[in-house]
Amino acid sequence: MREQSLRYAGLAYLARERKLLANCRSIFLAASLSVLATGCNKSPETTDGSGTISNDAEPQMKPSSDPLILRAREAFKPIPIKAPELPGNPATVDKISLGAMLYFDPRISATHSISCASCHNVGLGGADNSPTSVGFHGTRGGRNSPTVFNSVFNFAQFWDGRAKDLEEQAGGPMVNPVEMASPKQHIAAQLTALPQYRTAFARAFPGDANPVSLVNTQKAIAVFEATLITPNAPFDRFLRGDTAAFDANQKAGLALFIDKGCSACHSGVNLGGTMYAKFGVVSPPDAKYRPVSDKGRSAITGNTSDDYFYKVPTLRNIALTAPYFHTGSEQDLAKVVNIMAKTQLGQSLTQAETAQIVAFLNGLTGDQPKIVHPLLPASDATSPPPDQ
Repeated sequence: MREQSLRYAGLAYLARERKLLANCRSIFLAASLSVLATGCNKSPETTDGSGTISNDAEPQMKPSSDPLILRAREAFKPIPIKAPELPGNPATVDKISLGAMLYFDPRISATHSISCASCHNVGLGGADNSPTSVGFHGTRGGRNSPTVFNSVFNFAQFWDGRAKDLEEQAGGPMVNPVEMASPKQHIAAQLTALPQYRTAFARAFPGDANPVSLVNTQKAIAVFEATLITPNAPFDRFLRGDTAAFDANQKAGLALFIDKGCSACHSGVNLGGTMYAKFGVVSPPDAKYRPVSDKGRSAITGNTSDDYFYKVPTLRNIALTAPYFHTGSEQDLAKVVNIMAKTQLGQSLTQAETAQIVAFLNGLTGDQPKIVHPLLPASDATSPPPDQ
């Protein structure tokens, strides 16, 4: 990796021209808040005159006559190497850099103690490995924190789908009284008080008369989160035609996953995140896993027919994101597989079948984003204090 040119304007930024390492994928956020997005076997990224990021084509799907690969391609797609664009919110180096700072900055919470990364830890599969996350003054949230990794591929955000996209999702926790608990005016006031943030927002949103705002905060965080994808899992390589990417157990597990009907809900790029489904289609799960008080999607729609419907979660990187279910109430992935087989499909799996499906699920772990925590603007005597 060649040394990056830096420019100083109260905050160091990575120059527009960037080079990628071969055979790895990382997003490097240097202490100066540089951002370097890299991809496996990917040609160098460039930027156009506006600073918008562009890069070359994705790896090709190899022609294959393998029956299992052909079946899998009907239901699933590999995660792309390039992060997708967000409609109406183009990614630029400056905007990604700003979004990374905001993602890791706890001062957007009322107590200055909780950041996006607190519940969506980039070192823990994009989640926090806790049944429910700690929020304002130690209050626990009502549901397990979903992984932020590959969330850009979900058709809606949160377990109940109450946010239509990443931008809307980014704003929810900041003002939620159980999570970050920040009044809307606090966020803009806090960021405006820091000269380095004023500079960063101006660069990320050129031409905006008032760039430091909650709306632009959400846009920047969303653009950064969209880069947190995990391509090149063994399953992705298998889909692209590499028959050696999966061992015999994983291939058997994939076949079972399709034959038993799991792929009816867990399909697409994310093996989930494309629909809502009732938890307990055939039979209701134990109240430990589906408490009566949490009605899921119906709390948003007001329709009782949506009781206990939730967004089907992604299975990408599932080996890294225990505990499971919206309640975070089960740590054992094999047990989760058996519970889902019974409650959703009305089937009982043998021990061997369960082990094979788990082996397949372990093959869904992709290249994890590599993050260096950014250096954040310093507070001073004029900065708004945290709530006590």
